[in-house]
Amino acid sequence: MRQAELLNQLERLNAIGVALSSEPDNKRLLETILLGAKELTNADGGTLYTVTDEGKLKFEIMRTLSLNISIGGTTGKPIPFSPLPLFLDDETPNHNMVAACSVLKDQTINIDDAYLADGFDFSGTRAFDEKMHYRSKSFLTVPMKNHEGEIIGVLQLINAIDPKTKEVIAFTQSHQRLVESLASQAAVAMTNQNLIGGLKGLFESFIKLIADAIDEKSPYTGGHCQRVPELTMMLAEAAMKTKSGPFRDFSMSEKEFYELKIAAWLHDCGKVTTPEYVMDKATKLETIYDRVHLIEQRFDLLKAQRENAFLRLMLDAESENRQRYEQSMQQEINSINEQLDSDKAFIRKVNMGSESMREEDHERIMSIANYELIDAAGNTTKFLTDDEVYNLTIQRGTLTPEERGVINNHIAVTIQMLEALPYPKDLMRVPEYAGGHHERMDGKGYPKGLTRDEMSIPARMMGIADIFEALTAEDRPYKKAKTLSETLTILGKMKLDHHVDPDIFDLFVREKIYLRYAERFLDPSQIDEVDETRIPGHVSFGVINTL
Repeated sequence: MRQAELLNQLERLNAIGVALSSEPDNKRLLETILLGAKELTNADGGTLYTVTDEGKLKFEIMRTLSLNISIGGTTGKPIPFSPLPLFLDDETPNHNMVAACSVLKDQTINIDDAYLADGFDFSGTRAFDEKMHYRSKSFLTVPMKNHEGEIIGVLQLINAIDPKTKEVIAFTQSHQRLVESLASQAAVAMTNQNLIGGLKGLFESFIKLIADAIDEKSPYTGGHCQRVPELTMMLAEAAMKTKSGPFRDFSMSEKEFYELKIAAWLHDCGKVTTPEYVMDKATKLETIYDRVHLIEQRFDLLKAQRENAFLRLMLDAESENRQRYEQSMQQEINSINEQLDSDKAFIRKVNMGSESMREEDHERIMSIANYELIDAAGNTTKFLTDDEVYNLTIQRGTLTPEERGVINNHIAVTIQMLEALPYPKDLMRVPEYAGGHHERMDGKGYPKGLTRDEMSIPARMMGIADIFEALTAEDRPYKKAKTLSETLTILGKMKLDHHVDPDIFDLFVREKIYLRYAERFLDPSQIDEVDETRIPGHVSFGVINTL
C-alpha cells in the first residue's frame, strides 16, 4: 500500500510538472504550483510568496480549505497583508519569520508544531488562529530556486492532514522531498514565464519604439503609427462579435489577435528609409525649404527691372515728349505690376497643390516661365527653371511621379524588412497583414497588385483603417483634416470603385466604429452629423446607396 501511494504521488508530481510547463498565464501558474503542493501533501492550507526586487516576500496566493479561504491569484480578491521583509530596519537578516529565514538560509524548514518551535516569531500566526478559531501546527517552507541558483519565491504549507484519521500530522520526509522537487520545477516554469514575458515586453516596446521613431521623423504624420493599430483592432473586435452576415463565422484566437496587433504597429516600418523632404513635402516647390519664396523675390526683381527699363526710356526721350511718355509709361508700369502681382498670387496658390491642375493653369505657368529676367552677370534668363515648372505643373497634390514612387516604395521596403525576420509560428502572417494596406480589391493597388480574394480579412481591415486615419488626421501639411461625413463619403466612393473591401466598409459604418474612433482621437469640430443612408456604397436596409 505504501509503495502504491508513493507511485501515485510520483505520477501526480509528473502530471503537475507537465501542467506547469504548458501554462501561459502567470496567476494560473502560481495557483497550479500551490494547489499541486497541497495535493501532494494533503495540506489544509498554503501560501505562495514571490521575492520582489526590493528584497521582500510578496503574498501571491493563500488557500486554507477548512476555513474556506481563497484569496490572491485568479480569485480577484487581494491579499490584505503587507510583504514580509527579508531584512529588518537595522539591515539585520529577518530570521524570525519562517518564510524569510528559508530564503536567507536557502534551506527547507520543516516544523512539527509552530507553538513549540524555538527561534521563530509566530505571534502573528497565534493572533490569526485566535481570530479564526484555528490551530496552525505543522509547517513546511520550501524556497523556490531557479536554474541560476536564484531564489525567486517561497512555498509554505500548513497542517498536513492524515487521510485516514483526518488529524493534523507533521510533514514527512517523503512530503518534503516531493515538495522540494515540485518547487524546483515550479521555479524553472516561473523563470521561463518571466523570461517569455520579459522578451515579449521588450519585443513590443521595440516595435512601439520603431513606430514612435517614424512618427517623430515627420511632424506631419505624428501619431499615425499609433492610431492605425487602434482602429484596426476596433474593426477586428467588431467582426468577431458579429452574429450574422459575411462575418458570422469570422473569429480570431488570442494569438491571432495579437499577431494582427503587431502587424498594425509595423505597417509603416519601411518609412524609416523614406527621405523627410519627400514624406513632409507640403507644397509643390518644397525641398529643404519652400522655393516659392525665391520666385516671389524674382517677381519683385522683375518689377524693378521693368520699371528701370521704362525710366531709361523716359530719360532718353526728348524733353518736349517726356511728359507725354511719363504718363503713358506710368500706366503701362502699373498694368505690368498688376499682372505680376496676379501671377505671384497664382503661383502661390498653385504651389499648395490642393486643387487639380487645369489646362489653362498649365498654360499660364508656361507663360510665366518664359518671362525674361536679367541675372547678376547681365544675361537674360528664363523666369522659372525647368525643375520649378515640372513641380508647379504637378496635376494633383504636391508630389512628382518620381517622389510618389519613393513614397509608395515604403510598403515594398516594409515587406522586405518584415519578411527578413525569423518569426515564431504565431507571428508568421505579420508581413502579409502589414504589407497589404495599399492593395485594392480590384488588383490595381501596390506593391503586389493583389485582388480581394488573394488577401486575408485582417489585411483588408488594415487598408480601411489606414485610409480613414489619413483622411481625418489633423497633422498633414498637404490637406485639411476632413470631417466624419466627408471621410465616409470618400470611403464610400472607394467602395464603389472597388478600392476598399465592401463588407468591412459596411461593418465599419453599421457598427459605428468611425464614431467610437472619432470620440477618442478626433477634434470635436470634425465630428459632424452623419446620415448613413446618404453614404455612397453603404448597404442600408439591403439597398446600396449609389448617390
